[in-house]
Amino acid sequence: MVFIKQITIQGFKSYKDQVTISDFSPKQNVVVGRNGSGKSNFFAAIRFVLSDDYNRLDREERQALLHEGSGTAVMSAYVEIKFDNTDNRFPTGNPEVILRRTIGLKKDEYSLDRKAANKSDVANLLEAAGFSRANPYYIVPQGRITHLTNAKDSERLNLLKEVAGTQTYEQKRSESLKIMDDVNARKSKIDESLRYIEERLSELEAEKNELKEFQESDRQRRALEYTIYSREQEEINARLAEIDGARADDLNDSADKRETFINREQVIQERDAEIANIKKQLSELNLEKEQLLQERRDQNKLMAMAELQISRLSDVEDSTGERATARQQELIRVEQELQEKQGELIALQPQHDELVERENTAAIELERTEAQARQLYSKQARQQRFANRSQRDRALNEEIAEAQGAIKERNALQTQFAQDVEATRNALTQTEAEISENRAEIESARTSLAEIGHEGSEAKRERDELIDRRKELWREEARTQTAVDVAREELQKAERSLQSTTDRSTARGLEAARRLAQDKKLTGYYGPLYELFEVDDRYRTAVETAAGASLFHVVVDTDATAATLLEAIQRENAGRVTFVPLNRITPRPATYPGVTDALPLIEKLSYDSRFAKAMEQVFNRTIICPNIELASRFARSHQLNAITLSGDSSDRRGALTGGFHDIKTSRLQAGRSVVKWRKTLEQEQAKANEVRRSLLTIDQEITRSMSVLQRADHRRKQIADNAEPLQRALLQKTQVAQSLRESLARKEETVREAHAGLQHLEAKVEALMQERDSPFSRSIPEADQVRLQQLNDSLERLRKEHSEISSARLELEGRLTVLQSTVRERLMLERDRLLAQQRDSGTGIEGTREQHEEARESALSMIQRISSKLERLQRDISKADTDLQSTESSRRDLEKHNRELARAIERQHKETERAMQKKSLLTARKDECSRNIRELGILPEDAFRKYTNTASDTLVKRLHKVNETLKKFSHINKKAFDQYNQSTKERDRLLQRNEEIEQARASIADLIDTLDHRKDEAIERTFKQVSKAFAEIFQKLVPQGRGRLIIQRRHDQPQRQQDPDDPDDDMPDADAQDAAKSVENYVGVAISVSFDYQGPDTPQQRIQQLSGGQKSLCALALIFAIQRCDPAPFYLMDEVDAALDAQYRTAVAAVLRDMSTTAQFICTTFRPEMIHTADKFYGVFFRSKLSSVEPVEQDLALTFVEGTEAR
Repeated sequence: MVFIKQITIQGFKSYKDQVTISDFSPKQNVVVGRNGSGKSNFFAAIRFVLSDDYNRLDREERQALLHEGSGTAVMSAYVEIKFDNTDNRFPTGNPEVILRRTIGLKKDEYSLDRKAANKSDVANLLEAAGFSRANPYYIVPQGRITHLTNAKDSERLNLLKEVAGTQTYEQKRSESLKIMDDVNARKSKIDESLRYIEERLSELEAEKNELKEFQESDRQRRALEYTIYSREQEEINARLAEIDGARADDLNDSADKRETFINREQVIQERDAEIANIKKQLSELNLEKEQLLQERRDQNKLMAMAELQISRLSDVEDSTGERATARQQELIRVEQELQEKQGELIALQPQHDELVERENTAAIELERTEAQARQLYSKQARQQRFANRSQRDRALNEEIAEAQGAIKERNALQTQFAQDVEATRNALTQTEAEISENRAEIESARTSLAEIGHEGSEAKRERDELIDRRKELWREEARTQTAVDVAREELQKAERSLQSTTDRSTARGLEAARRLAQDKKLTGYYGPLYELFEVDDRYRTAVETAAGASLFHVVVDTDATAATLLEAIQRENAGRVTFVPLNRITPRPATYPGVTDALPLIEKLSYDSRFAKAMEQVFNRTIICPNIELASRFARSHQLNAITLSGDSSDRRGALTGGFHDIKTSRLQAGRSVVKWRKTLEQEQAKANEVRRSLLTIDQEITRSMSVLQRADHRRKQIADNAEPLQRALLQKTQVAQSLRESLARKEETVREAHAGLQHLEAKVEALMQERDSPFSRSIPEADQVRLQQLNDSLERLRKEHSEISSARLELEGRLTVLQSTVRERLMLERDRLLAQQRDSGTGIEGTREQHEEARESALSMIQRISSKLERLQRDISKADTDLQSTESSRRDLEKHNRELARAIERQHKETERAMQKKSLLTARKDECSRNIRELGILPEDAFRKYTNTASDTLVKRLHKVNETLKKFSHINKKAFDQYNQSTKERDRLLQRNEEIEQARASIADLIDTLDHRKDEAIERTFKQVSKAFAEIFQKLVPQGRGRLIIQRRHDQPQRQQDPDDPDDDMPDADAQDAAKSVENYVGVAISVSFDYQGPDTPQQRIQQLSGGQKSLCALALIFAIQRCDPAPFYLMDEVDAALDAQYRTAVAAVLRDMSTTAQFICTTFRPEMIHTADKFYGVFFRSKLSSVEPVEQDLALTFVEGTEAR
């Protein structure tokens, strides 16, 4: 069975905090608590959910249900009841059912199993579970017993009727009576209409004959009008066909003109681009010309400066005059003579060396021969002087000893001379080496100066080249800056053009989105839709019309990217943008006609496959048709948007849109221009930045080259400062070397002479020794004489030869000496002197004549190159001016032709509009003719060919005549036949309807009788069941007593007044039963009881005659009887035993105990009897002005009740 398992209360009256009462017994539960603790509020919470006592509450009544007290105000309250539904009496299919009602100052809501539900659903659910709305006594609050004890008999009868469910019968009977009243009203109207129709039929009979004559004339009129309208339709159709043909020709011509216009516009745009390019070239050329002119002026200044320096040098040279010239000429002469003398020295030196060698050989031979001759002469003399050999030997030994002593002295002296020569030679070698070093240093200095000059020239040349390169880069920078300015200006113009095609907010938003995407480096930003596809110019107007504002929707990869950009745009208040996140859109597929006259627009676009979803979202359901008629037909048949190449469109709802499209205001073209010039600007800015970087590099290189020049100049000055001391040292060392050479020559001659004397002495010693060893003879041997003669002959020859060689040597040596003296002592010193003078002869002017002449030549060459460039530039400027004038003239001609063509297109458009207006009028007239023909109704068969050959004028005349005839019948009822037929049909219909109403009335009367009968049966059945149950329960409550319920009727009221104590008042006789067949004669239900029943004759008392406790017992018995007849799943009783005596309270507790086997009871009491029979006990406590409910034990509940009774 269904029973309450748990109750949760929060915010309801005294229950502010959440209170949960769980684990209710499915049988009897008793709640105890002191007065004011919240017991009644606990029962009120259950009634709040389950009964109708708290419906239709106003604001004050809602406020009264909310907890009022200190602390946070309670804005809403709820009560939740959890039922056990294991037997599925609640048809939810769940083992538990949770019902909650929440109330606030402005809301009153129900929820069922945590889901919202309405009041009627909850009521139906409770009704299905057994909580009958006809029996409200499953909840017995305080006062209900008292009310029932004081109730009148009629009120108890109404209670029984309510329990019997008569309210449903009464509701159905009331509805049936209302239907009966409505049926009667309709029947009255039908009867009235029938009377009117009968009168009208009699009048229409008289009008039928006159109408026949009228109809004959009218048929003739309609035939004439049909012929006239038909001919007018044919004329209109012919004129419409003519207009359509002309319109088709105009459309073709307009398409050709539009295509020509578009082509010319493209050519004009190309001319504009060419003009802009030529102007850019002119600007660059003029800028380059101005720079070259400035550079030529600079070079002229440099050349003038160089010429001025040369002139100043010439003036200085003129001031020194012949001396400088003579010095230069003398230097040249000395150089030439030095070269000649050095050449002669080189040529004569081998000859001199050969002569010296020959002379030495001849001298040695001569000396040897002379020594031999002298020896022979001495030998001859000694032989004459000495007498014997011993004398001779002694003299020879002495001479030998003397000669050997001289040899020893000569050897020592020769060794000293050799050392002296070697020292002199070493000193000369060292001096010559130092001279060579000095000369090498001087030559190195000259070479270094030359190299420094060359390096300086190279550095200067490199610097000049770098400066020229920098000037070129400056010109390039100016050109790129001009290009950047032009691109920026064109971009601004394109952006203004694009902004003119959309609202300012969207334009600002697009710019902000692009800027923010670059700043945040968002790779998922792809740009506006118009930047993401390419389309042929033929379809440009169609694409613009199809896309509309979607062209400016920004495509991104995900909604996260869109959210990031939207947040930033909103934060900056930078306009509005519509984003298309590719991860969120799902384009709907489209079915195309598949014919050549309906091409999918998306197939004409070129785009990246990444953006396919965005393109399909915008263009997937659009087709291109050759004309608006086909476009309208395909749009309706395939539910697509159809568009023509000229921009006329028809959507799938049938709406047509079209008109003139100005190609100059093309949003797609404007968007393309923005993209083009933005890309151009970025490229030109990149070029400008590259040029600036190159300029920075060139400046660094120029600075480095200037540093090289400065270092070279410093080195040149340093070398020049060191050259003079080297020159003086060279002169001194040259003089020292000359002295050493002369000394060396003298010493070498002395050494040679000493060597020759030494050889002579050695030969003399050898000869003396030979003579000493020879035998002594006073005469000269013949061999010695022969030898002497030979020696004399050789001496003569040798002296002559030696004399000749000596003469030649002396002559050649004299020449060499002169040449060497000339080279070393005069020419080389003279050259060094002249060079030093030339070096030291400064003019006070920086740089040499050669440098200034070189600078002048360089400047002159640069001026010539610049002049050549200027001539070329002037030719280019003249050519550009010519091209500009030619292009501008061509553009003016094209623009003039296009203006004329635009006016022609506009005129043609207006003519087309006039033709369409005319067509519209003709179509309206045609429709009017068709409508007039349709209004003629059904025509006779001969009407279509009767007047085919009759002239139109004749037809008009006949029609006029027939109309005059018809005027005679102006008073006739032209619809007499129709009205007669309609009236007849209406009469038949009303008669049939009247018959149906009669049948409905009979059915409703039967239903009312059935409802009355069923209601009476239900009341009688309920009375019998309640009466029987009352008697049984009363006997249980009062074992010695009897009780019964008595039906009171109208006819037995006087009798009851005479004999109110008659025990047989509830048994009417046969006559009374016949008089009271209907329950309508029931006027009340009385209660008759006896508390001490002795038998049938025991008098009984009515409830009005009983004491208060007895009345309460009778009322409880009646409630229990009603509950037994219409049982509920559970019962709620609030202090029902308060007015009972102890014995009756025990009896009531026993009855409740018996009834709890089939239903759940929740009772409150201040008496112990119910506690003894109950299963679960709960105590209500009131702490800190808040109520709470807690389970308690039976002993505690009894203690609480006994304490309450004691108080």
